[in-house]
Amino acid sequence: MRRIVLAGLAALFPLLTALAAAAQDAVFVQIESHPTLGETETAARGYAQAIDNINAFRANTGWYAVAAGPYAPQDAAQVLARLQGQGLVPRDAFITDGGIYVEQIYPVGASVLAAPAPVAPVVEAPAPQPVVPVQSTLPDETPQQARQSEAALDREGREALQVALQWFGFYRSGIDGAFGPGTRNAMAQWQSANGYEATGILTTAQRAALLQGYRHQLASLGLEEVTDEAAGIRMQLPMARVAFARYEPPFVHYDNTDGGTTRVLLISQEGTRATLHGLYDIMQTLEIVPLTGDRRKNANDFVLTGQNDRLHSYTYAALQDGMVKGFTVTWAPEEDDLFAKIVPIMRESFRPVGDSALDDTLGQASATQSLDLLSGLEIRRPEKARSGFYLDPRGHVLTVAEGVEGCGRITITGDIDASVAAVDAATGLAVLTPASALAPATSATFLDGVPRLRGDVAVAGFPFEGALGTPTVNFGTLEDLRGLGGETDLVRLGLKAERGEAGGAVLDSSGLVLGVLLPGADTTRALPADVAFARPAAALDGLFAAAGVTPARAAPETGLPPEDLTDRARAMAVLVNCWN
Repeated sequence: MRRIVLAGLAALFPLLTALAAAAQDAVFVQIESHPTLGETETAARGYAQAIDNINAFRANTGWYAVAAGPYAPQDAAQVLARLQGQGLVPRDAFITDGGIYVEQIYPVGASVLAAPAPVAPVVEAPAPQPVVPVQSTLPDETPQQARQSEAALDREGREALQVALQWFGFYRSGIDGAFGPGTRNAMAQWQSANGYEATGILTTAQRAALLQGYRHQLASLGLEEVTDEAAGIRMQLPMARVAFARYEPPFVHYDNTDGGTTRVLLISQEGTRATLHGLYDIMQTLEIVPLTGDRRKNANDFVLTGQNDRLHSYTYAALQDGMVKGFTVTWAPEEDDLFAKIVPIMRESFRPVGDSALDDTLGQASATQSLDLLSGLEIRRPEKARSGFYLDPRGHVLTVAEGVEGCGRITITGDIDASVAAVDAATGLAVLTPASALAPATSATFLDGVPRLRGDVAVAGFPFEGALGTPTVNFGTLEDLRGLGGETDLVRLGLKAERGEAGGAVLDSSGLVLGVLLPGADTTRALPADVAFARPAAALDGLFAAAGVTPARAAPETGLPPEDLTDRARAMAVLVNCWN
């Protein structure tokens, strides 16, 4: 029996020796020591904010030690060099086998003294977590001590500080690792903004706090390089906020994952310059590109920015090698400062890759298809749409005042911005001025005289508030030269009109404008469906004078063929959109 036991112990001896060797191979980077438990715990918590794998121990000397580890011996030197190069530990930090450590006191409940060495060093920043950074509690230094610790920084460590200062908007020069006047001034500004004395020399604790804040902001976004092979695009994306959702050509959707408003679209399609410029127009009809913002369209690329009180966005697309590729990113307005840093990173990292664009057949059509959606994106609709018509060859437009009241933006003829030149409350009409010069093919010529009672009339407008895209012509008769109550500034029409047609020109059979169609009558009585009212041309002189326009006038003429009258009516009609 004794022989068996001895044999068993002999068999276990190599295994026990290997385990002991493994434990002894675990080494630490000792950062500093303190005589009291309180000082040690405070220092350990401070270092843990900037460095992974921080522990604190009671030593057999009666003092306490703060250390990083354990590490394999072949990795410890690399860890020490990295931490010193980044200015995160003092120059006198050293490697130890931990033989004097007798009890772990931080983190509470942890025990790493007998742990085998890990196979790889932990030398990078802590794993990304969306937490709010706190001020470092590393022991501070005098300016002289700070300059001495700063002198130990390697080029990588100095450049890291410049990058962080640049990220927070204090440093605006190149990243060169040289601490000249520009860097010193940036350091002083950062110190002042964070409640430190503005010496222009960062202490070890301040450097740790600066880098920590920078890393935490990056971690909250999870920026990482993503290559979408189907779209042929490679770029940095905020993957802590978004995840791939679906293909709906020409877009790749990366939808939000944290309950916020951040989302990304990759844009990829074959095409020409016409395709690019068509996309420029289409993107501005989508809710993810708010109305207010800069728009820059060049021959081979464009940039769209949009801002409202709920959403901000940035879109970039370019034509290259017969393919249009780009991206859109959206965010909440309160994160403007953060995305002012993120968007340039995304733009600079954007690269078309491969020799193909997104396949038009990729993905499946949604089961709930809608005219209000484009490739899964909501199309912006105007708050209201009314009709109008060109007053003169300069492109001034006459419409109803009700259609442009309370509008954040007014557009005519698609996406041309316009402003109100004059409003006449008495007539209920308004004159609009286009933001850019227009040269309409046809503008109004007003009837100079009395229209023929019971004569035929035509109204060109948008009865379905732009749903059809082109104007329709509605025919009726001039029933009376006065309103139902005898009003001389109204004419009554025998014509069934829709709300969207309000503001349209009322033409006689010769194509001259005899008045402007008004919205439905404001009355408690239910009128027949074919009763409508118009403001006669004779009542508009005051409005025209206020707007500084002088429309053409002509005496009654012979009637036009119906097809010519229709063409003339449509040519002068304008869709007026009100946006909010």
